[in-house]
Amino acid sequence: MSEHNELGRFLKSRRARIAPGRADARRRVAGLRREEVAALAGISVEYYVRLEQGRASRPSEAVLGAIGRALRLDVDERRYLDGLARPRPSGRPRPERVRAELTQLLAMMDRVPALVINHRMDVLAWNSLAAQLFFDFAAVTPRERNLARFAFLDAASEERFADWPEVARATVGALRLATSRHYDDEALATLLGELMMKSEPFRTWWAGRDVQQRTHGSKRFRHPVVGELTLRFEHFDLPGETGQRLVAFSPEPASPAASALELLAMWTAPAAS
Repeated sequence: MSEHNELGRFLKSRRARIAPGRADARRRVAGLRREEVAALAGISVEYYVRLEQGRASRPSEAVLGAIGRALRLDVDERRYLDGLARPRPSGRPRPERVRAELTQLLAMMDRVPALVINHRMDVLAWNSLAAQLFFDFAAVTPRERNLARFAFLDAASEERFADWPEVARATVGALRLATSRHYDDEALATLLGELMMKSEPFRTWWAGRDVQQRTHGSKRFRHPVVGELTLRFEHFDLPGETGQRLVAFSPEPASPAASALELLAMWTAPAAS
């Protein structure tokens, strides 16, 4: 599902962003040359060229580490490089089910929005506050319960996310990282193809080959009932559930966002019979 020789394209994009340490009027390329990367990594130029051209099979951990240091890769970029250079088949697709106990836990988390997603950003389970924070997951098909599709193919997302460009770029980075771990995932390939065809911002950011996995941070939402609220988010990998993560959002204590979330919880609570 990956582009032809994505490893070479990624390495080239990373060395292009590093400014050479000295001025050279004869330099015709942006960033570092191949021979400069090879020298910094302590490997032969011939081997590095073969690696960029996709002709070197399964480089060692030591070589990848040296190249990562030479190109100043961060943790997510290093994981992406490893996935490209030494791909591991993800095996036969498993049914995307969420354990009943986990669904019950989400329902009991009535004070914070929470949901379960997979590596494709499919929303597999959610509580009522999460549906209010994003969109009504129950009202759409399983295929449409996807945060990447919402971010790029639903115009409402630009109003819902106060910092939409930041959210959208983080989404692209997470999906690109997912491709190196799940390169044989046909559903992921279908999703990426749809986003490429239908969203120009997605195509632009995808071409940048930036990767990232935001496991915590803050996000600003605009809600039509309670207005703007800033919430912290945390991602928790679920043991035994490959690729599934619990994402929970919480406000700063005694903040306007906390008051807004309490109001939203009361507004969404079912009426007593």
